Amino acid sequence: MKNRSPYDLDGVPVLKEAIPLGLQHILAMFVSNLAPILIVGGVIGIPSDKLTFLIQCTMFVSGVNTLIQAYRIGPIGARLPVVVGTSFAFVPVAISIGLKYGFEGVLGAALVGGLFEAFIGLFMRKVRKFFPPIVTGVVVLSIGLSLLPVGIKNLAGGFGAKDFGSLSNLLLGGIVLIVVIIFNQFAKGIWRTAAIAVGTAAGIIIAGFMGKIDFGAVSQASYFVVPRPFTYGLEFHLDAILAMMLMYVVSAVETVGDMSGVTMGGANREVTDKELSGGILADGFGGVIAASFSILPTTSFSQNTGIVAMTGVMSRFVVGTGAMFLIVGAFIPKIGALISVIPASVIGGSLVMLFAMIAISGINLITKEKLVGRNAVIVAVALGVGFGMGSVPEALTYLPESFKLIFGGSGIVVSAGIAVILNVILPKEIKQKETVRESKLNQA
Repeated sequence: MKNRSPYDLDGVPVLKEAIPLGLQHILAMFVSNLAPILIVGGVIGIPSDKLTFLIQCTMFVSGVNTLIQAYRIGPIGARLPVVVGTSFAFVPVAISIGLKYGFEGVLGAALVGGLFEAFIGLFMRKVRKFFPPIVTGVVVLSIGLSLLPVGIKNLAGGFGAKDFGSLSNLLLGGIVLIVVIIFNQFAKGIWRTAAIAVGTAAGIIIAGFMGKIDFGAVSQASYFVVPRPFTYGLEFHLDAILAMMLMYVVSAVETVGDMSGVTMGGANREVTDKELSGGILADGFGGVIAASFSILPTTSFSQNTGIVAMTGVMSRFVVGTGAMFLIVGAFIPKIGALISVIPASVIGGSLVMLFAMIAISGINLITKEKLVGRNAVIVAVALGVGFGMGSVPEALTYLPESFKLIFGGSGIVVSAGIAVILNVILPKEIKQKETVRESKLNQA
């Protein structure tokens, strides 16, 4: 009998379940997926007609790369419900490269950087020992904590909103959050697992009555377009390539954290060597595909990791269903325009909970062993310095710009780096002695 359970990795639920579950993945990532190309394009001066076309290419590549992660091509792909989209992490370096060399310079550097990350993926089995639960837990927790402000900013109206922080935005986002909590805790069956889609639908209806939805973009959008590669050319500059390669290392670290969050949150297990290697390979080759279609690099999306952690839905078919909506939407601009008019506060209402659930997955990884002695030091120093640095980026004011690009921002890279280094240099005997000492104290 065919496995119909949405909670199993290879489960194939019926379409009436798979469609809303897949759609809630797309609703959670849609705006964030398109925002990076809009930001970079606006700063470096990409013409509006080409920018509109690149938006469609972004949707197409995100859908294709999500399918590769979920279903694997040879060794490429984690075969996990990992949703892929354009990464915000690349925005600062893309702007700096674009202003110096133009968008062609950004794409050339991104293509080489993607090949570099794929090369890293080939050796992930050998470096896996550097990522035990205590390290990956710190990375996952850092991702969740660093994203919480993004969720709140969306709930309050979104980046650059004129009515940011207004009572109407806070009320709308708050209602969505309450609906998600109610359905997640008290509903049953599909209504429980699709709590985010239900909350979003409720938010859209209420936003309509509040006059917060403008369908002008939908009417102006064309009916059909075909995404095609190499709209822009490629240029290769050494300094741009080196900067982009470093950002791909950041992407690899985040992908390790996201995959760990998916397996821990959805299946209560650690990610396997094969999944880890395939996921990093797919992340790198996904960047090559993205550069070929003249868009910014893609990577795993943490908000979708949060959906898996909250709902427990591990079905790759569900994520694949969502990816097909992205691909179809890439050919029909009106579909993308329809989703894009959803107010940020509606999306933000669910993002707050999703990002917090990522943090919970990190805590579950960290606490697989007792959080004392050596482990406590690793977590304390990694989070204290890394997350603290991300919260106070001006602490890096006098460092070179390249350092600020890598070690500033969210602080994820700093947290991960410190956790890896401390895990290597702190002797495990300290932890063992601490455990023996505690045991004796308990017996006394």
